[in-house]
Amino acid sequence: MKLFSNTISTLENAINYANTKQKVISQNIANVDTPNYKAKEVTFKDTLNQTMEAKLTNTKHIPFSGSSSSSSKVVTRTDVAYNSNGNSVDMDKEMTDLATNQIYYNALIERISGKFNSLQTVIRGGK
Repeated sequence: MKLFSNTISTLENAINYANTKQKVISQNIANVDTPNYKAKEVTFKDTLNQTMEAKLTNTKHIPFSGSSSSSSKVVTRTDVAYNSNGNSVDMDKEMTDLATNQIYYNALIERISGKFNSLQTVIRGGK
């Protein structure tokens, strides 16, 4: 028996993704002047596409359950070098990604907080 709906676990996975992305962006920014440092990025689209292809087509099929640890993957960008020292960190891109990720994270936190507030209202009997 599941205590919470799939929405809460989906929000949890999305928050984990945003957290991982924040760490990777911070690492890239911290190494902006490190010679031969290759920037990293978090990929999610490939795993999402694979999951979407695994939809059930019949109620008798065994349900697909992907693990949350494989929902995002950190990859190194080796095909570019923005600086003469071999560093591939584009500071403008990293700062844009940082701001975008912060907005995404805040929206997720607001949404999961709303879910828990709804549960709290139900537990209190609507009071």
